[in-house]
Amino acid sequence: MSDSPKDDQNELSNVPYSFAVTSDTAHIRQSFSDLGQGESSGITHSVAGRIMLLRTQGKIAFAELRDSSGHVQLFASSDATEDFEKFISLSLGTWIGAIGEVMTTRRGELSIKVVKWVVLANAQRGFGDKWHGVTDPDTRYRQRYVDLWANPDARTVFVQRSKIISEMRRYLEDMGFMEVETPLLHSVAGGALARPFTTHHNALDIDLYLRIAPELYLKRLVVGGFERVFEIGRVFRNEGISPRHNPEFTMLELYQAYADYSDMMELTENLVAHLAELVCGSKIISYQGKPIDLTPPWRRVTMEELVSARLDKQVRLSMDLDELSAIARENEIAVAPSWGQGKVLLEIYEKTTEHTIWDPVFVCDYPLEVSPLSRDHRYKADMVERFEVIVAGRELANAFSELVDPAEQRRRFLHQVAQAQAGDDEAMGMDEDYIRALEYGLPATGGLGIGIDRLVMLLTDQSQIREVVAFPTMRPEQDR
Repeated sequence: MSDSPKDDQNELSNVPYSFAVTSDTAHIRQSFSDLGQGESSGITHSVAGRIMLLRTQGKIAFAELRDSSGHVQLFASSDATEDFEKFISLSLGTWIGAIGEVMTTRRGELSIKVVKWVVLANAQRGFGDKWHGVTDPDTRYRQRYVDLWANPDARTVFVQRSKIISEMRRYLEDMGFMEVETPLLHSVAGGALARPFTTHHNALDIDLYLRIAPELYLKRLVVGGFERVFEIGRVFRNEGISPRHNPEFTMLELYQAYADYSDMMELTENLVAHLAELVCGSKIISYQGKPIDLTPPWRRVTMEELVSARLDKQVRLSMDLDELSAIARENEIAVAPSWGQGKVLLEIYEKTTEHTIWDPVFVCDYPLEVSPLSRDHRYKADMVERFEVIVAGRELANAFSELVDPAEQRRRFLHQVAQAQAGDDEAMGMDEDYIRALEYGLPATGGLGIGIDRLVMLLTDQSQIREVVAFPTMRPEQDR
């Protein structure tokens, strides 16, 4: 690097505005893989990337140039390479463009025999031993731009994430789903039970909420005649940070007219199994050292059955509230006075049972009390047709047969408003326009939401959500 700020400025002023790259390093390795030891190809290419390693042996030098696709060796010599002395003094991390013939060394290492080269960006901060891997989590997540070079595995995770999302889109489009976009700013906090982020729009002088789910707008589109829609996008929930929670995260939500939650089960298990084969090469994957079999069909079991088996006693929604509350307290679960049997049952399940599920399970038939947007179960009183997918002890997906009755939806919203007035900061608001949309007619519809960050965690064997979010939410450095 330069010795003074003035020299740095001179260096920066000489950086070209563009550089014509004829091939990435992966393509060079593939195209010239059969080149023998000490052979020259007679073909010139220009490549660009960072200098990762640099060693000098007298009048020759070897450097590793890494780009987004891989790496290739640069071979420089005092008699063939322009500005050889300047080349061998390059700082590690410097971006350069290099032009030369593809060849192999006497040891058989595929190389570019550098004739011309140019600095594309100076690394004004020294990477030092960070090339050998950054291990401090705070540095890795806060300075992801360093982590991606220092830890090749981190780069691989984000390449796989991109592949997962791209293939998810293709899969759904092949099924006839149309991708849409819905607002991020909502006038009513709804679509899920969560505490929203609040902001203010100056021109309209109104408070707005960052969306906690796109659900209600997507169902409006089904009312409007789009029978299969999906959206992949950011949602925001003003909640804590944990190994599986980030305040902003990415969701897939889709809605299919003329379908119910059984259809959503089939779609979910087939989609996830397909993505596992694409990324992992098999429907049987390894996660944190243990196998998970994602081969359809997945087990289907009710929440009541799971809790009863876990606690080795009959636990039913139809039980007396005092009896259910006693079971909760036996398991060190505090019960709020406003809770009914449905909320108590859900808390018992989440605190005692959910984390014990390993292979994928459709946990079916949720209490109506905790499912304000789900359709009543066709056979079970006070239950709805809803499931969550649990894999490796955490929720991966949530789906239901959608509530289509506007009068019943109004009653459920009013209950949510009462809950909010009683102090529940995760309760939904009253959305009059959504009820109006239902009055125009929403056909039988199945809906599904999949947490993409958690899906990527599963398929890339990551235990922390921050490993799969490029720039996770963190406390500002000056506040630490």
